[in-house]
Amino acid sequence: MNYEEALKYIHSVTWMGSRLGLERTFELLEKLGNPQKSLKFVHIAGTNGKGSTAAMLASVLEASGYRTGLYTSPFIHCFNERMQVDGEMIGNEELAELTGYIRPFAESMEDPPTEFELITALAFEFFKRRGCEIVVLEVGLGGALDSTNVIDTPEAAVITAIGLDHTRELGDTITKIASAKAGIIKEDGDVILYGQNPEAEAVFEEMAAQRHSRLHRPKYDTLKLVSHSLEGQVFCYDGYTDLHVPLLGTYQMNNAAVALETVSVLQKKGWNITEESLRKGLSSTRWRGRFELLSKEPVILVDGSHNPHGIKATAESLRTYFPEGGITFVTGVLADKDGKTMMGEILPLAKEFIAVTPPSPRAMQAEDLAELLRSLGAKQVTPEKSIEDACRLALERAGKNGVICALGSLYMVGDITRAFEKNR
Repeated sequence: MNYEEALKYIHSVTWMGSRLGLERTFELLEKLGNPQKSLKFVHIAGTNGKGSTAAMLASVLEASGYRTGLYTSPFIHCFNERMQVDGEMIGNEELAELTGYIRPFAESMEDPPTEFELITALAFEFFKRRGCEIVVLEVGLGGALDSTNVIDTPEAAVITAIGLDHTRELGDTITKIASAKAGIIKEDGDVILYGQNPEAEAVFEEMAAQRHSRLHRPKYDTLKLVSHSLEGQVFCYDGYTDLHVPLLGTYQMNNAAVALETVSVLQKKGWNITEESLRKGLSSTRWRGRFELLSKEPVILVDGSHNPHGIKATAESLRTYFPEGGITFVTGVLADKDGKTMMGEILPLAKEFIAVTPPSPRAMQAEDLAELLRSLGAKQVTPEKSIEDACRLALERAGKNGVICALGSLYMVGDITRAFEKNR
């Protein structure tokens, strides 16, 4: 099996004939000899901020000398991004070999695994073979029934910011969504909460009590922003001064506080993370597609925010960096998202909108998004047939000294990045 055949096989697996639950993942892993049992984890769930927090933690652990695995989803540019060791993606040949190894086990199951379940099992086997000392493991969807939740009690369970998203799968209230996320809280564990949502926190407190787990919260009162620019942010937190993180977006300070609180928990468990390695890890964090700066002339930002909670945080960051607004937005959303609320958050900052159709079967068509924007009061709206045409038009309209922000769906971040790089 070569790389192309491996990807074709992975993506051909469907939900057809399957049922909700972890049974398939447990069965497949049992056939593989339970590779997850030989690994230690930091398990991360939440609505927004999972990936950024995971990237910071993985970078700090790597800088501390630990062989560190990182499992995230979805990918931005290529599938291999989803599983990395010490910042290096799985290679094409290794992915093909692992897929060929796992395929007979998957096909021997009466109820075969879903795509995400297959990928998760593949990742566990990859991390085991690479001898990872710790794996930063991002939940795919929810928590309780997510295929990553087959692990035993992790070194730390992290729950990032909670908001309304994936309501069809997880429920239409904060309480229901929090209940799904709370599923990663295991017996006698340590749980780090982003917090700032009393309704969700009540759910986490109850679950932690039931499972005799300890809750840890960031000390936000000690979090102070020292400076920010398009090069990154400098901040102080809980006795640390002048920490630097290259990730943009004001919300990243809170994510950093969550990561630092998780580091504190790990240190108390015996993980050797020095202040020097913490600083080095934070300052070398890389995370694509989240308020990512692609260019300075013009300023081009691409952001994967794709729900009201995330877009609100992005809008706050844009107001901080560009208080006068005048931003050219390239935007596309999925039809099952709350597009009205999302677009309402950024409307006051916009000079104009260029609407696109994200590359997803769930996408809202560009023309429909343009109509929605006009109904909200947007004066200058242009629907474009392709992402490349939209990016080319944005560059023309913004000019060398303008500001362009592309956002609304993670599914289009890769295409947007390539289109801007090609046309600049």
